Amino acid sequence: MHPFRFAHAAGDDWREIADTCLDQLARVPAAANLGFLYVTDALAEDLDELLAQLKDATGVRAWVGAVGIGICATGTEYYEEPAAALMLGEFPPDGFRVFPGLVDEDLDAFDARHGEWIAERHPNLGLVHGDPTSGVSEDLIKALAQRTAAGFLVGGLASSRGTTYTIANGLHQGGLSGVLFAEGVGLVTRLSQGCSPIGPHRTITKAQRNIVMTLDGRPALDVLKEDIGEALSRDLMRIGGYIFVGLPITGSDTGDYLVRNLVGLDPTEGLVAVGDLMEQGRSLIFCRRDTGTAREDLDRMLKALAGRLTGPPRGGVYCTCLGRGVNLFGPDSAELRQIRDTLGDFPLVGFYANGEISRDRLYGYTGVLTLFT
Repeated sequence: MHPFRFAHAAGDDWREIADTCLDQLARVPAAANLGFLYVTDALAEDLDELLAQLKDATGVRAWVGAVGIGICATGTEYYEEPAAALMLGEFPPDGFRVFPGLVDEDLDAFDARHGEWIAERHPNLGLVHGDPTSGVSEDLIKALAQRTAAGFLVGGLASSRGTTYTIANGLHQGGLSGVLFAEGVGLVTRLSQGCSPIGPHRTITKAQRNIVMTLDGRPALDVLKEDIGEALSRDLMRIGGYIFVGLPITGSDTGDYLVRNLVGLDPTEGLVAVGDLMEQGRSLIFCRRDTGTAREDLDRMLKALAGRLTGPPRGGVYCTCLGRGVNLFGPDSAELRQIRDTLGDFPLVGFYANGEISRDRLYGYTGVLTLFT
């Protein structure tokens, strides 16, 4: 199986970027039948014309992708400038199915349109992109994941300082769009957390909406101070952007957890406010987020993926959090270079998301890497 063709470029306008990318491709394999396209938000208003140009020049009619405040390619990140990254994949003619903006109320229509293909081809995974401004719910993500044999989605929510688009053959706003891959399409995927636990699992013993009142029967703030240590406890202003809440996922065999922000503390009442609904009886862990732990966890994830590969990947898609990249790993495309240095110089495209999707859940501060084998 041949590696996918890919290209990436920045420039003054979409035409220059399209020409540069097409020059990099040099030729389009006759079997190429699915394109992946990610553009920075500086190109959002030109995306329709850019996509049309790529379709005409390559002859590939099926495309998926999204707008991002940042995008990525093999060993390279692009921010604050017009840029695009694209990849052309070769799949069996009936090996994938693209679907446009799906919202909860459209599930019956989705089943009517795609149900027969799903029953025949047993898709094992879906790559999806969502609009963070409308139409994407946890229930929708779970419902769509259930349409795959493995109950597995990967992807993320588009990010933009202006217009937000996802791509599914054409441009879409609202809901989830993407592509399902049939059984037999070689895929491996893993998730890397941007945080590391710093204390034991705690039990929420009293909560109201997003406010944690007690943990293990004690004031929640007292438990937080105990877990983060004396130095940070003396100056709680320092924990913003460094200390987070992790919600362990029941039944996970990898110790997986959802990371949520700390949004407020009440020293008088001993309360902790979290950026999600809190439920009595649920487990909670406090986590720290820093460059060292992020690099260590990414290295763990990459080595786990490498152990499942029998050769270089044909291509890959990386959906990573806006809070990662240069904000966490440092300058000079450090996050993308770490991937390249571990797995090799293979075709890779992706974007910086406003929330990442793995299995049937919406995450934050994570990197989701999917490889085609």
